[in-house]
Amino acid sequence: MFYIHVERRRIAIIVSPWYPVPPSGYGGIELMAYNLGRELANRGHQVTILGGQGSRGPFESLALAPESWTSQLGTLDELPRQNLFLYRAYETVRRRAFDIIHDNSGLTGILVAAQARLQAPVVATLHGALRESEGDFLRTVARQVHLVAISRAQQAMVAGVEWRGVVHNAIDPAEYSPVTKPEEKENYLVSLARINPDKGQHVAIEVAKRLNVPLVLAGKVDATAQRYFEEKIKPNLNRQVTWRENVQGQEKAKLLAHAKALLFPIQWEEPFGMAMVEAMVSGTPVIASPRGAAPEIVEPGVTGFLARDADEMVAAYERLKEIDLARCAEVAAKRFGPARMADGYESIYERAIEQSRYSEQPLS
Repeated sequence: MFYIHVERRRIAIIVSPWYPVPPSGYGGIELMAYNLGRELANRGHQVTILGGQGSRGPFESLALAPESWTSQLGTLDELPRQNLFLYRAYETVRRRAFDIIHDNSGLTGILVAAQARLQAPVVATLHGALRESEGDFLRTVARQVHLVAISRAQQAMVAGVEWRGVVHNAIDPAEYSPVTKPEEKENYLVSLARINPDKGQHVAIEVAKRLNVPLVLAGKVDATAQRYFEEKIKPNLNRQVTWRENVQGQEKAKLLAHAKALLFPIQWEEPFGMAMVEAMVSGTPVIASPRGAAPEIVEPGVTGFLARDADEMVAAYERLKEIDLARCAEVAAKRFGPARMADGYESIYERAIEQSRYSEQPLS
């Protein structure tokens, strides 16, 4: 693989105080930061990750939050802990000499960065769904902070924001064990997502019942979705529809690789959808609703199909034999591997540094 030559940089990556990098289970932002930091370090950059205790990798890790803080996530202590972490993080980057600061901590981190008057430019990636009120904020700070979206669908959630680019999240294909021979697949479908009405597990259940194919629902129940679970999911659990609450590591890799397809019937404009990528690199096609970033991620006939409702999902299942499973895994690994993600961020870092230098030049 050939890389465009770029100058070796000193890069600070700020994550959150809640999970280590890489995370042992949940922690999508931390996993993204690990894959990015490792790839950048392999390219010769000096990478420092500022996050919680327990982080490790081929880069410098600064633990600015103890492991005990994780238990305070979702409590009244969450905001004070987050604020203290960000204070420590930006005091650290103020004292240290970095060429670029990459913030992944959310809107509060962007606010701190916009007011901090740092020597190095700040690139900030937004990782979640956006409301129009948040768009008002982002439009205001976009000249102080270089904003990056994880999909064009995320960009479309807010109008008039000055984005510096779109960089899709990445996974490490080496963490997965693709099954690319149809005869080695097992007779079941999988839905890997938090149990929540937005994720559409009730639609996945309907599809599986109509096809008379076993379905594995893998994911914890959202705190706000207990009623949905009790009314729409639990009554349908039986020998055909099973639920695994906490699937990770090799268990998750095996579950994805041996499934005939991943059902992703989202009912909202999801800004990315990492489960789709994890399935595709495992050689498992995705049948997804054409909402959010799914049309950017799924290549119809190559890595899966887009289907608007249960009827179309049933029809898409009957077309799975058209997909070359080896090509599915290969295409996904190339499009969503760490190298592609690092290429995107290197380009944005260089533009941010160049713009910063230009703005510092005295007027003649």
